[in-house]
Amino acid sequence: MLATFRAAYLNIKAGRVVSGGSTLTMQTIRLSRRGKRRTFLEKFIEMIMATRLEIAYSKTKILSFYASNAPFGGNVVGLDAASWRYYGRNANKLSWAESATLAVLPNAPSLIFPGKNHEKLLTKRNRLLDKLYHKNIIDSLTCEISKEEPLPQKPLRLPNIATHLHNRIIREHKGERIKTTLDRFLQEKTNSIIKNHHYQLKFNEVHNAAAIIIEVETGNILAYVGNTSGSVEHGNAVDVIQAPRSTGSILKPILYAAMLSDGEILPNTLISDVPTKIAGYTPKNYNLKYTGVVPARKALSRSLNVPIIKMLQDYGLQKFHHRLQKLNLSHINKPANHYGLTIILGGAESSLWDITNVFSNFSRTLNHFEKYNGKYNLNDYHSHNYLTNIKQKKEQLEDFNNLSAASIYLTYQALLEVNRPKEDANWQYFSGNNKVAWKTGTSFGFGDAWAVVQLQNMWLVFG
Repeated sequence: MLATFRAAYLNIKAGRVVSGGSTLTMQTIRLSRRGKRRTFLEKFIEMIMATRLEIAYSKTKILSFYASNAPFGGNVVGLDAASWRYYGRNANKLSWAESATLAVLPNAPSLIFPGKNHEKLLTKRNRLLDKLYHKNIIDSLTCEISKEEPLPQKPLRLPNIATHLHNRIIREHKGERIKTTLDRFLQEKTNSIIKNHHYQLKFNEVHNAAAIIIEVETGNILAYVGNTSGSVEHGNAVDVIQAPRSTGSILKPILYAAMLSDGEILPNTLISDVPTKIAGYTPKNYNLKYTGVVPARKALSRSLNVPIIKMLQDYGLQKFHHRLQKLNLSHINKPANHYGLTIILGGAESSLWDITNVFSNFSRTLNHFEKYNGKYNLNDYHSHNYLTNIKQKKEQLEDFNNLSAASIYLTYQALLEVNRPKEDANWQYFSGNNKVAWKTGTSFGFGDAWAVVQLQNMWLVFG
């Protein structure tokens, strides 16, 4: 710091404009005080603050502060942003030539503009590579090869692998620096799966699809694909994860679990499955067939409409509607009589976000049953999140919470029996196959289709 004070003193004594003669620490302070005029007083304030910074942090930490806030040309600020903007990858994956290019930019960020000052930037980069060689940081071969690497010709578009979540963050955390819970591998894999299925399904006029993957234990969002990429004509800018859509059959497991929890049925309780007419309403099974009677668990796993309507009638529409309210299905916000019995067959609307909440909360409750010795943590019911800095709430144990763990377990057991796609038929006969509890839901006319899947410690919801 003595060198900094001496340089500043000489500048002031000579009456020169107060700039230059700064250490990296002072440049870091200057970056933190953007917009301040270059005056003697400001220079003195910077020296005091730089001294405090030197005392409080190591050189390595100060260097990281500088690298995170330094200008790299245009509106690019920070090493990470520059790395993606000019080379399309993380800073820790840059070559020696690429790293040297970015290292010389903060002192002359205007050199990076395409078609301008190309030779000056090349000279500065190669000079730094020579210094690295003379200091034995790189060998002569690496130095010569690095000099042959081309300079970036134009800035690249910053990667945006979760467009709809990105737009949501801009709305909810404008101007803030946000670190999300997304798992990059899962996000890119999910993007790829959605893209491939969209390519096949669009020929059948299916133009929208979304997926969200939730870690059960924490409620963290690991992947978020709000919609397919495509034209404005098909509404691909709409975040389908947040959009209310017909629930189809996706609420049937909730009714089944509620009736089990309240002691109104057992898994093998026989439910009538015959042609039925209720106040002018005639529900039908999807295959237009009837079996006479069917165990409740089979009614769920086979998604039979008539037995489910019978179950809802026995349970009570108002009671079920109240249960849905307690589970925070926010889009079911009209009185129970507005929906009628069709609420269980798609007569109501919900979102992927809310549906995921319900099932991840169920799984969390079930997973913690032994941990809490048969008690229930009221805070196991919470909304999932995309921010890494969200702290888990303190445990609040009670004797009961919403649904019993036993009813959730038996509901998942029934959902294990849901028929899988053809390639996974007879899965139960192969020891290597994982158990997967899942439920589909399809609205009238196939306008909306859902698939909710529990796999190990994650809930996957597609729609």
